[in-house]
Amino acid sequence: MKEPIENLWQEVRDLSLGSSTHIDQLSSPPTPLQFLRDYVSPNKPCLISNAINHWPATTLWHSTPYLLNTLSYSSVSLHLTPTGKADALTPHPTTSTTCFASAEVQRIPFPDALTRVLESDPNCVGYLQQQNDCFRSEYGPLSHDCDPDFTWASEALGCLPEAVNLWIGNDLSETSFHKDHYENIYAVVSGEKHFLLLPPTDVHRMYICPYPAANYRYSQDTGEFSLELEEPVRYVPWCSVNPYPSPELKEKKKAKFPLYFDGPRPFEVTVKAGEILYLPSMWFHHVRQSPDSRGLTIAVNYWYDMRFDIKYAYFNFLQSLPHSMLCNAASSGNLLVESQRHSSMGNSGEESSITASASDGLLHDSNDAAEK
Repeated sequence: MKEPIENLWQEVRDLSLGSSTHIDQLSSPPTPLQFLRDYVSPNKPCLISNAINHWPATTLWHSTPYLLNTLSYSSVSLHLTPTGKADALTPHPTTSTTCFASAEVQRIPFPDALTRVLESDPNCVGYLQQQNDCFRSEYGPLSHDCDPDFTWASEALGCLPEAVNLWIGNDLSETSFHKDHYENIYAVVSGEKHFLLLPPTDVHRMYICPYPAANYRYSQDTGEFSLELEEPVRYVPWCSVNPYPSPELKEKKKAKFPLYFDGPRPFEVTVKAGEILYLPSMWFHHVRQSPDSRGLTIAVNYWYDMRFDIKYAYFNFLQSLPHSMLCNAASSGNLLVESQRHSSMGNSGEESSITASASDGLLHDSNDAAEK
């Protein structure tokens, strides 16, 4: 089974995506027909220039006083982590179990939140990343600075955006590999975003496993974080691969996740200020960012509902193939032991069936919660 799956990875690139690590770049927005025919239907990403030049945001948001004044009476959701990695895997400090860690979320006035982002350090990183249509709710006073949708995308997809989100962060924030069930139009207003992309056909290379959910807690008194496992235990299927392991762990991670490190290279995309990335549904993506001269990276993304068509059925079939059929014995054994350790922590009901499935195969993502 391993050889046909590996052939699939290569054929997708040969027939549709190309053999390089770059994606198509368009110098202007596509027509609805071109967008649907050349990118949505084949589930193919592209980078688009000159699509948001007319937005007031492209000039106004480079002024910090403008942001502070416009949102002076707004309360927003600030996400805090000790590493800049929210919705990511980390070892629990007391049990050493790898868990899925979510940020501490504080609802505070925007001026205070922006200060926390700008004054972040490697031990306490602030990120404004609430999602859930936050641009039209928490950041409503800024909504007139951007278009409510992209007409060429809305016409091609046959709907308006389900949600619009604002992201304000710094160079310390990083988003782990994950996928979303949305067609994503991602516009960078300030700074740069650096994406690694893998198509849905590469699902086995992500080594998706269930991890117990945990939440960071931040103490204002001590300035320190704790990490608390959720009770009752809840498991989150998540990608196990970190594409940038530390030098001392690199060889160990390459041996543990050979399908990723020995397979085709990910597509690499830098989205600069004023550019748009079309990120198709179900594509795996990892995100880093570079700030502007103020230390900020600002982006707005538009989630459009995906079509649950035959491509989705194909993906679910591919995802259901047992991971053990592709991995070598050592790698499969490591993942099996890890899944069994999670199972012994007291899961029940649906969580039990999820963990059992991961021991033999891959999973459907239950909560796609990260940079969309």
